Amino acid sequence: MRSIHNNYRAGRRNNGYNSRGKFYESNGPDVRVRGTASNIAEKYQQLARDAHTSGDLVTAEAYQQYAEHYYRLVAEQERPRARSQQEIDGTGSPG
Repeated sequence: MRSIHNNYRAGRRNNGYNSRGKFYESNGPDVRVRGTASNIAEKYQQLARDAHTSGDLVTAEAYQQYAEHYYRLVAEQERPRARSQQEIDGTGSPG
């Protein structure tokens, strides 16, 4: 009985796969942002520019840090695609 339950769990694992279309929900300072990682990063970049323009440098830096986090997520999602493309092109390292 237990092995059936474990097999069910194993089938639902994420296995490190992050879809580019995966939606996130971010609760940043004074704002809630939803969307893909790249959409959220762009939104936080815009919020950082707006805060900087209005003279609120602390809030601008906070938004910038949130944007950097989501840019890292985008880069992490692109890494497997780039690796598989290198293998297709024959430019990847063997083995």
